[in-house]
Amino acid sequence: MASHIERRKFLGTLGGAAAMWPLAARAQQPTMPVVGFLHSASPGGYAPMVAAFRDGLKETGYIESQNVTIKFRWANSKYDQLPGLAISLVDRRVTVIVVGSIPAALAAKAATTTIPIVFSTAADAVEVGLVASLNRPGGNLTGVSNLNVELGSKQLELMHELVPTATIVALLVNPTNQKLTKTTTSDAQAAARTLGLQLHVVTASSQGEVEAAFATLVQQGAGALVVSADALFVSRLEQIVAAAARYAVPTMYSIREAAAAGGLVSYATSITDGYRQVGVYTGRILKGEKPANLPVLQPTKVELVINLKTARALGLTIPLPLLGRADEVIE
Repeated sequence: MASHIERRKFLGTLGGAAAMWPLAARAQQPTMPVVGFLHSASPGGYAPMVAAFRDGLKETGYIESQNVTIKFRWANSKYDQLPGLAISLVDRRVTVIVVGSIPAALAAKAATTTIPIVFSTAADAVEVGLVASLNRPGGNLTGVSNLNVELGSKQLELMHELVPTATIVALLVNPTNQKLTKTTTSDAQAAARTLGLQLHVVTASSQGEVEAAFATLVQQGAGALVVSADALFVSRLEQIVAAAARYAVPTMYSIREAAAAGGLVSYATSITDGYRQVGVYTGRILKGEKPANLPVLQPTKVELVINLKTARALGLTIPLPLLGRADEVIE
């Protein structure tokens, strides 16, 4: 009888241990890292950039939903929402935060000093206060500075060469992106003085204000327009290209995709490739590298893209020297 009781105890213990094995196995499996993706704009115009970011992650061995999760937070150009969205990612305890604009980067930096942050910005990361040094970022931030803001004076010079009869040129900026707007406006005003041009600054911080800005610049007699490198204008690319065609305003853009979509001309580094590099850096950090030891990358190749079809529609003849300097000509 005793041996029968002992046997039942043994089987009961064995059964309990077997029931615990799946739980133990699950506990030992590594949890999938979560990447927070914070952006000031809306997802529509950024589809190529998000795809490039995923490509960069893939280069380092990370594929969304397989071994990494991405949580997207889009402010849809409502910059006052960025601090709350950044805090929501911190509360979610994401492994890395990726940011795609200066306001988003500043919001993320204010929200955490410990979670690694990888940024893609159009301006000098030191100048806007993201890192202490490009080579040695220190802290918890690193990323890519596309420096398209720094190209503003050259963009104005190219527009003057392209449309020499335009003595009044407009600059479109987003007033809610204060740091970017201040630098862009200052550089463009200095370049305009050098070239003997009148510069009118027009502003837009929403979809509706973009239309109003075009009406304003036409009333002011502007014969050409330079669109600054703000994230809002990237997300509203199709709207701006269509408005430029409707108002027949020769327009310079800070992103190649604009010229490909029917804009007249772009002079910029590749934002898309910048997002790929952000993906690579994110993957390296997921593998254990520290953002403080990853230098801020600065693309060195600037491309001039001219859309000849749009030039013909505007009645413009592209000067041959300018055409010869173009990296890409869209027929």
